[in-house]
Amino acid sequence: MELTHVDEKGVKMVEVGHKDVVFRKAVAKGRIKLKPETIKLIQEGKTKKGNVIAAAQLAGILAVKKTPELIPLCHPIPLTGVDISFEFGEDYIEATCEVRAYYKTGVEMEALTGVSVALLTIWDMVKAVEKDANGQYPFTKIEEIRVVEKVKE
Repeated sequence: MELTHVDEKGVKMVEVGHKDVVFRKAVAKGRIKLKPETIKLIQEGKTKKGNVIAAAQLAGILAVKKTPELIPLCHPIPLTGVDISFEFGEDYIEATCEVRAYYKTGVEMEALTGVSVALLTIWDMVKAVEKDANGQYPFTKIEEIRVVEKVKE
């Protein structure tokens, strides 16, 4: 295995100029564990900061678009679409971020960034009800962020 972002001179952005433009898709998922009472507040639209899911969708989409500014060696990619969706469990919300583009390199980092920021936004919007009496978060955690699908056609 070779590391593509490191050579004898140090770090580098990988050259993709020789690659063909093809359809690329990546899907990432992740979960945030929350108290069941918090899940209920979100589902009923009773959180003080507003619509948690809409805010998380917008934040995730913006994060996808800003990935090359956040991760130094990522290429700026002309995206064709981003979808962020959520599934509710009794004590968690699972976020899914799908990113699509026609380009010379994949969009996995964009999908991972989108799902991560969507979950962080949920945490930010409900932190007041997730804190314990000491201001800590004994139950809240973000977990299982991963790429679940990668397509190159």
